Amino acid sequence: MPLLILFIAIPIIEIGLFIQVGGWLGLWPTLAIVILTAIIGTYLLRLQGMAALARLQNNLKTGQSPMDPIVNGAMILVAGVLLLTPGFFTDTVGLILLTPPMRAMLIRWGAARFVNKSTVIFTNSSAARSRQSPDNGTVEGDFVVLDDDETQQPGNSGWTKPD
Repeated sequence: MPLLILFIAIPIIEIGLFIQVGGWLGLWPTLAIVILTAIIGTYLLRLQGMAALARLQNNLKTGQSPMDPIVNGAMILVAGVLLLTPGFFTDTVGLILLTPPMRAMLIRWGAARFVNKSTVIFTNSSAARSRQSPDNGTVEGDFVVLDDDETQQPGNSGWTKPD
């Protein structure tokens, strides 16, 4: 339902802004601004996208978690799509997403929201196996020592000697 509201509200906002800015500046300056923001957005997207890719490769080489560069890269991708979409509202949101402090704030907010609403259940038993000692050929078990002079009859299991 929230996605449907966005698909309806964003075009209405864009149309209203086009009418207001077009009435204030005129048709050609308004179209020039839209084209200029798409060009600038493409340039900024390329710069920041390459930087995010370099950070991702560096994190993978050093064995660090790649989550931060991946999330930043995803936000840069969304910003690029918004900047390439014609409109003033989407351009503003796209430019906001391209600023690293705003991305960091949104990541912290999203992470806190995700952590507070999520439940993690571990079902893999590898954690229990890792606590056990490695297999060194020892078999654990209970035993009873029987004396030879007891009067028990051996069975036919193959482990006992007949008398």
